[in-house]
Amino acid sequence: MSQPVDTISSWDILVIVLYFLIIIATSVYSTISNKRNTVDSYFLAGRKMTWVFVGASLFASNIGSEHFIGLAGSGAASGLGVAAFELNAMIVIQILGWIFLPVFIASSVATLPEYMNKRFGGNRIRIYLSILSLILYIFTKISVNLYSGALFIKLALGWDLYYSVLLVLGLTGVCTITGGLAAVIYTETIQTVIMIMGGLALMIISYLKIGGYQNLYLKYMDTSNINMSRPNLECALPKQNSFQILRDVSDPDMPWLGFLLGQTPSSIWYWCSDQMMVQRTLAAKSLSHAQGGTLLAGYLKILPLFMIVIPGMISRALFPDTVGCSDPQTCMQVCDSPNGCSNIAYPMLIMNVMPVGLKGVMLAVMLAALMSDLTSIFNSSSTLFTVDIYSQLKKNASNKQLMIVGRLFVLFMVGVGIVWIPVIKNMQGAQLYIYIQSVAAYLSPPIAAVYLLAVLWKRANEKGAFWSLMIGMAVGLVRMFLDFIYYEKPCGQIDDRPAIVKNFHYLYFAVMLFWITVISMIIISLLSRKLENFRLIRTTYWTRMIADKRPDETDDYRILNQSMDHNSEVILNEMELKASKETEVEDGVRNECLSGLMNFVCGFDQLRQQQVDSKKFQVQKQSEAKRRIENFYSLNQSKKSKLILNINLILIVLIAIGLYIFFSIPPQYHIFKNLNKNSTYL
Repeated sequence: MSQPVDTISSWDILVIVLYFLIIIATSVYSTISNKRNTVDSYFLAGRKMTWVFVGASLFASNIGSEHFIGLAGSGAASGLGVAAFELNAMIVIQILGWIFLPVFIASSVATLPEYMNKRFGGNRIRIYLSILSLILYIFTKISVNLYSGALFIKLALGWDLYYSVLLVLGLTGVCTITGGLAAVIYTETIQTVIMIMGGLALMIISYLKIGGYQNLYLKYMDTSNINMSRPNLECALPKQNSFQILRDVSDPDMPWLGFLLGQTPSSIWYWCSDQMMVQRTLAAKSLSHAQGGTLLAGYLKILPLFMIVIPGMISRALFPDTVGCSDPQTCMQVCDSPNGCSNIAYPMLIMNVMPVGLKGVMLAVMLAALMSDLTSIFNSSSTLFTVDIYSQLKKNASNKQLMIVGRLFVLFMVGVGIVWIPVIKNMQGAQLYIYIQSVAAYLSPPIAAVYLLAVLWKRANEKGAFWSLMIGMAVGLVRMFLDFIYYEKPCGQIDDRPAIVKNFHYLYFAVMLFWITVISMIIISLLSRKLENFRLIRTTYWTRMIADKRPDETDDYRILNQSMDHNSEVILNEMELKASKETEVEDGVRNECLSGLMNFVCGFDQLRQQQVDSKKFQVQKQSEAKRRIENFYSLNQSKKSKLILNINLILIVLIAIGLYIFFSIPPQYHIFKNLNKNSTYL
């Protein structure tokens, strides 16, 4: 094998070009082969995805470039503790599949704020949650993805940050605008394969480079590169519990009690009530396929511990003067950040360990992670805005108007991402991934609390949900702004932050915020009038199988398969069966203001052909609905399917618990009990 170099060769560039060609070809293919002329087909991929595509899409949507940069960076800075978030997700994803998803499917919704509208009535919760979700996308998804992706591209290629980000944003926007969710899911499946293959290759090479796990321990804990004469040096030293995931209750990085009680609500928001994730499962062809997808995603979540976190620790061990720098002036020279350079751990490993050719593969992996996350964000943002905000402002919007608005909003989100670039450049902290988790801990627990009670407690009402969200938001925003004002000082400087910021860990704050919201919602709901009984039909876990017709479903109403004895109850969210007769074709279209190419890109060619004969259009729509009713969304699964799924559910929970226990026991009691302290690797 040739010696690795720290530059990109022509072979690496060839691999990158091939990657883009594959992604573009996949997007074009899905654009041609999938109908995109209805809200259902564009935003939910026609509800026909199998478990492999759903699981791969969930994983790719989650593992963005901020995971490769952030998880590896936190591994380099503080050890294995950050892997707790990934193991927690293994279990919480299954809560989505077994608790939340049957309710969301039964209620026939396209977005989660739409579910809240059906559950409680009124529009203020629906609109508030849509706006809050879009804000969270900007603070915790778009901004950090752009920063982490640009950081890697700049380090690897030396490109200008703006040019590299604009290129990726442009390609991402094209994939999302043209093909809708189908294109997103198909491209994400390919990106998942690329990410896993590239990540595993780097993992194996880095493990061989460091000489094994025991040698990693010795080199990671080595302090010979640190100036021991500097004051306030504790933050620069490797932590003695770096090789443990869950740590003491007062640990500043990963207190086990705070994590289990505080991170779980944030994970429930992310996996069970965030549009970007749930939308992928709603695109599944049946509940069994959706649950199979969550199981596959859960199994794949085992990989980041070994594929990203531990390689990040290896990077610090191999490059202690750069990745492990502790002096603010030195860190500024290395990565333009006085708080530390742990965020460059993964790019440094790629550029200095991978041989020629495989560097291009890893660059493609990073681009895949960045683009998969951004495509997910843009598609979900488009869905939220179109279905929950625009359609409420313009009640009689035609199908074509909704399609145009959805695509234009993608362009708007791309613009927001570009505007945020200067902010991202000044937002560098020592651990990007911890920044994401802390912001989520300040804003997401109230959302998780309200969704949990909405699904599991029938007495919850609209007043309780809305005002508990307001209370939770007020408390969370106060703490978030305090964190922005009193930011953590660089290593070696005196920490003079207020005690409520310095000593009140964000995970324990999340516990408090979650229970404040739960208690507020319970009290307000009990003190106010009960909801109408029809609001509970198919909107809670206990009432999901009730087949009664709801009075608010006259236009977009639930169609049940009459042959339930053969294959159970089948459900369809046929948003377009209100069959608004779009007899007029806008003058701008008649005058060919939109070219044939634009009609093809937006899917209007199919729509115009259907508008020629409104009666034929109506029959065709009903025929499509009948086919969907016969083929997917069965809430009553076969015994064989349930058995296979439940066995895997138990297995995945046991694996997660086993990994927690194994990697939380001090390693000197099992892995390293026979370690030779005089190893030549010291």
